[in-house]
Amino acid sequence: MTAASTTHVTHGFGPVWDDQSRVLILGSIPSPSSREAGFYYMFPRNRFWPVLAALFDQPVPEPDPTVRARFALDHRIALWDVIQECDIHGASDASITNVVPTDIAGLLARAPISTIFTTGRKAGQLYRRYCLPNLEKKGHRPTMINLPSTSPANAAMSLADLIKAYLPIRKALDEADPRTPSNHIDYGK
Repeated sequence: MTAASTTHVTHGFGPVWDDQSRVLILGSIPSPSSREAGFYYMFPRNRFWPVLAALFDQPVPEPDPTVRARFALDHRIALWDVIQECDIHGASDASITNVVPTDIAGLLARAPISTIFTTGRKAGQLYRRYCLPNLEKKGHRPTMINLPSTSPANAAMSLADLIKAYLPIRKALDEADPRTPSNHIDYGK
C-alpha cells in the first residue's frame, strides 16, 4: 500500500447520546458509506442494525439517520467512534495510521454511561491505546467489552453468532436499570 492509496479522513459527525444513555458503542471510524450518509453503520451489508434489532425483538430500523438515532436512544444506547481523524485506505481498519482520538472522556462527563462496547478487534485496540489512558487520567473507569465486528468482512460469524455475542449489551442495560426486565433473553444465569 502506498501513501497515495490512503486518505485523510475526519469523522464528520458527532456522537449520538442523551442523559438516559447507559452504554456507549464505539466503532473505529465511519466507513465511506457511513461518512456519506452522515451516520453510524450505514453500509447496507453491515449487520449492526439487524443485531441490535434482534436484541430488543424489534424490526430493523429503516436506514434513515433520524430513525436509527431514535432507536439507539430509545434503548439507552450512545453511539460514537474511537477515532476523530486518521489516514485510512478505503474502509480497512488494518490500514489506519495517524490517529486523533475522539473525546470520550468529555462524553462520559456528561452522560451516565457505565459500560463501553467496542465493535471489532481494531476498535478495541485503538480504544485501549488512544482513549483509555485519557479516561483513566480524568478518573473515568467504565467497563469495556470488545465485541466482534458486524462488518461483512467478518464472514466467519453468522448473524445468529453475532446476536449471541452482542447479548452483553442487553445485559448491561438491564443491570443499569433493573426496572426494565429482559423479557425474552436468557443470559444463562
